[in-house]
Amino acid sequence: MRPGLLAPILAALVVSGASSVAALAQDGGGGGAGGSGSGSSRAEDRNKASDIDLPPLPADRTVRQSARIGGQVVNYDVTVGTIPVLDARGKKIAEVVFTSYVVPGGAPDRPVTFAFNGGPGAASVFLNFGAIGPKRIQFGTNGDAPSDAAVTVDNPDSWLDMTDLVFIDPVGTGFSRSLEDENATKRDFFSPEPDVRYLSRIVYDWLERNHRMRSRKYVIGESYGGYRAPRIALELQTQLGVGVNGIFMVSPYLDPAAVGDGTALSPLPWMINLPSMAAARLEREGRLSAETMAPIEHYTRTQFVTDLLAGRSDPGSRQRIVDRVTELTGLPHDLVDRLDGRVDENTFLREIHRDQRQIGSVYDSNVTAFDPFPGSARRRSGDPILNALIAPTTSAMVDFVTRVVGWDTDQRYNTLSYAVNEAWQRGTPDDSPVSDLRQAIANDPRMGVMIAHGYNDLSCPYFGSRLIVDQMPSFGQENRVRLSVYPGGHMFYSRPDSGAAFKRDARAFFQG
Repeated sequence: MRPGLLAPILAALVVSGASSVAALAQDGGGGGAGGSGSGSSRAEDRNKASDIDLPPLPADRTVRQSARIGGQVVNYDVTVGTIPVLDARGKKIAEVVFTSYVVPGGAPDRPVTFAFNGGPGAASVFLNFGAIGPKRIQFGTNGDAPSDAAVTVDNPDSWLDMTDLVFIDPVGTGFSRSLEDENATKRDFFSPEPDVRYLSRIVYDWLERNHRMRSRKYVIGESYGGYRAPRIALELQTQLGVGVNGIFMVSPYLDPAAVGDGTALSPLPWMINLPSMAAARLEREGRLSAETMAPIEHYTRTQFVTDLLAGRSDPGSRQRIVDRVTELTGLPHDLVDRLDGRVDENTFLREIHRDQRQIGSVYDSNVTAFDPFPGSARRRSGDPILNALIAPTTSAMVDFVTRVVGWDTDQRYNTLSYAVNEAWQRGTPDDSPVSDLRQAIANDPRMGVMIAHGYNDLSCPYFGSRLIVDQMPSFGQENRVRLSVYPGGHMFYSRPDSGAAFKRDARAFFQG
């Protein structure tokens, strides 16, 4: 999800009780940067001085499990553990908690994939229990509710039959925590550059600790994790001496500078959003496909942007936009006319289901909830998908870690942290992930990239990635960077058919 998008949604949901970064540290979340400790014993780690005195986290814990994946039973070891983050003087300033799934007896070069979610402020539970881990719970679709049973089942579309998996919770998310005060935590962890540095070092340390430097290595990031993924790959490649074989970006937040709002002069925000709005209508009518989307994408690249840029210099441009946007989105003509054909995402989500007194989710506009304030002139509720998924994902992960694995702690688990998102130092939006992606691909002729989106996502619309990919060089081979778009939204993998298609495409990528 976009960094600026999470804060108001979380504020409405009140999903985090922490009101400051200091509160995060006391509650078991916080930040850290610099190098992480490798080769040190847990006792040595705990003896290193820190700013905040917290009860120690449990020792790493491993149990054997099995799951039916792709029609076959896969046995694996699941480990919940910590990797310390050390500053330049060797002082431990944070503890990062990971969950790994490793198939024992694998070949020395068996792939290992490191997974990150976004926010900033999101734990990795969504990719873990929703997309590629060996167990899953239901979330992200119509009818989900906070009171749904937090019961995990085997995930037939898990990637564990292709690659070992390591899910990393950045500082302040999951059980990961800062050992520094508020100002130091912000400085060392809660901005893009230190975030990339310390998370890259966590990847390095896990590889070293587990003797996996010979393995093929992949990074997967969702949403803001998609911002992280290419930057982590380049950091590993150029600063830590670890080559990365491939990058997966799921609903990525790639170009912050292109994201605007309802007053944006640039045509890019309107261009990026329109195909996803049109896709939602096609899906409601049972007509969504790559073939039906092709002319919409063509219109967006051509007549739509030409008319947007023409403005008053072409008297007919405004009416052409209004008429075509009305047709594509299904919104009332008088509403689109009042907006001059420039429909922002918040208006779309409030109005497209208004006749049913429901609101759509920014993560999938066809996933709805009843509007608790239908008479209000503005939206006054949280997001339908986030409203429904926080409770079951949190409960399922806590139960899994503490009861199933036996990594028993009384620390709070932060699925989504408003405090982290609010404290994040965003800086000036730039194209760092795209620039770093280009450099990483250019550096390694064997590296591949797969970008995956859902059609209905308005938090990180797929068409933005389409435009970016089309502007990139081929790097000697047309499919070095692949873009796949699936029915669904930000978490398209929550739909069984889309999750299965994503698995098939990932398998082809690994075999590639």
